[in-house]
Amino acid sequence: MPNSLRAILPLALFAALVALLFFGLGTDPRKVPSPLVGKSVPQFTLPTLQDPSRTVSDADLRGQVSLVNVWFSSCVSCRAEHRQLMAIAKESGVQIVGLNWKEADKADALQMLRQFGNPYRLVAFDEDGRVGIDWGVYGAPETFVVDRKGTIRYKQIGPIDQAVWEQTLRPIVDQLKAES
Repeated sequence: MPNSLRAILPLALFAALVALLFFGLGTDPRKVPSPLVGKSVPQFTLPTLQDPSRTVSDADLRGQVSLVNVWFSSCVSCRAEHRQLMAIAKESGVQIVGLNWKEADKADALQMLRQFGNPYRLVAFDEDGRVGIDWGVYGAPETFVVDRKGTIRYKQIGPIDQAVWEQTLRPIVDQLKAES
């Protein structure tokens, strides 16, 4: 290999690595595409958080537009979005189903709902996180918009605030509710 090429090769590799780094830093990690969008919700049956003798399943997501919100009590972002979820439950009429995911202590989740209110129509308790894996959950909070037929139409990674609700989720929910 000629000396000039030997001198340029490390510089070219370094420039390529810098370009990849800048490209990676410029992408929004909340825009990770979900392979489940456009597909039916995964089949599952889990006990409810409040009463282990009752269950929540994929069948509970059919017949109405739903938000499936993945959360756990010690998640700071989950707590931050909780007030917005309360407002959505009160004002929108959309069914919100909680997926309490990999909770270290069930009592902590129940205490959070007692303290801050319960926006969920149902709360599934996914203690070992297996159902979350089937849903493609990377971390909490994540929220899925599910249509009446049980098809996942959108995945929100990260907390829902007023802007996310008004600009992203509400238009999708309203469109799905208007469809017959």
